[in-house]
Amino acid sequence: MADGGINLNDFDLAKLNESDKAELRQFFANEGQKARIQTTVHNLTDMCFRKCVTGTVRSGKLDKSEEGCMANCADRFIDVSQLTVKHLQNLRQS
Repeated sequence: MADGGINLNDFDLAKLNESDKAELRQFFANEGQKARIQTTVHNLTDMCFRKCVTGTVRSGKLDKSEEGCMANCADRFIDVSQLTVKHLQNLRQS
């Protein structure tokens, strides 16, 4: 990589021992999970902002009604997400 970062093509992954391979797999799984969480937060922010901020933005702060709407929107999104996960877990156990 030209930016000085690590490029996996520079490594022979076959030379890693099983412990290192497991650690690398866990690292990639964690990074993937972080990316999914970041995407969810981005989508939530975008959805709630579009719903709650309907007028022009006059300052760097939300007005009281927009602030309440954003909090309620985020809370409902989290509630639905938790219910969905619980339902899927119940289906898996059935």
